[in-house]
Amino acid sequence: MHKFASIAMKLGLATWLGLVAAVIQGNALAQAYPTKPVKLIVTYPPGGSSDLMARVFGQKLSEIWGQPVIVESKPGAAGSIGMDFAAKQAPDGYTFVVGNLGPAAVNPLLSKVPYEVERDFVAISLISTGPNILIVNPNLPVKSLRELTEFAKSGAGKLNFGTSGPGSVSHLSGEMFKALTGIQSVEVPYKGGILAVQDIVAGHIQYLFSDSLPAMAFIKSGRARALCVTGPERSPITPDLPPCAEAVPGLVAVNWWGVFMPAGTPKPIVDKFHADLVKAMADPDVKKKFADLGVDAVSSTQAQFVAFMRAEVAKYAKLIKEAGIKVQ
Repeated sequence: MHKFASIAMKLGLATWLGLVAAVIQGNALAQAYPTKPVKLIVTYPPGGSSDLMARVFGQKLSEIWGQPVIVESKPGAAGSIGMDFAAKQAPDGYTFVVGNLGPAAVNPLLSKVPYEVERDFVAISLISTGPNILIVNPNLPVKSLRELTEFAKSGAGKLNFGTSGPGSVSHLSGEMFKALTGIQSVEVPYKGGILAVQDIVAGHIQYLFSDSLPAMAFIKSGRARALCVTGPERSPITPDLPPCAEAVPGLVAVNWWGVFMPAGTPKPIVDKFHADLVKAMADPDVKKKFADLGVDAVSSTQAQFVAFMRAEVAKYAKLIKEAGIKVQ
């Protein structure tokens, strides 16, 4: 009996020493990380908001690490192709992805996608949020959201609204506007936000909930008229514009972007990555460059990011069901 007890004690001690060694090894791994270039996956084409943001904070991470951050675009299927590609990469800390509202929350509600966000990824942190701007063609006889709503209800003219594709925040905002007010309007989907803005200017569509970046130049030149923003309050980027929710309560739809790593990435590396990302997002230069893109640079804990995403999924699942939104 004493012999078995002695063996058990030795095994227990060996197990404990093994765990201690693993923790020490993991911490050493994290302290040295990264020791080679890191790949940053962007789920939309080059030149868009996601790509431009990735290059800004990727450069800052590169400075912190002393290692290159290589941006790799994997566009297609409203961001789902890039998310699927990222999910299949080795969970060694050397690949991460910028995912936003569409591929991370809405796409799985609208169609079958080959990934599950909470199963296939470690959610690291939010990195930015930004409202859309409701813009109209200047020839439309409205100067506020209330006037646009009244014009739509009067039947004075047929209304079409542009979107940057199914499940985009511009699409969801437009459907939310219709659901909350009961107006009639026809969605016209585009392959990119800038194309929709150009058709506002040309008069082919009447209104659009647009990303700030493609809209601002047209607003400043008077070729598009801005009515309100879809955030819960005034945006510091466009302080003169009221929240849309002042005229239509509940009309709040904010785009957001966050960083994910493949599931199974070792926790010491995740923790080191998170700490460095938070440091990068707090940098004044990063904040200014993000503001120039029409978004706020932010960061969060992992738990806060997961809770935020779950709330967004619940919100849009309800809207999609009630409004009968389907992918064409």
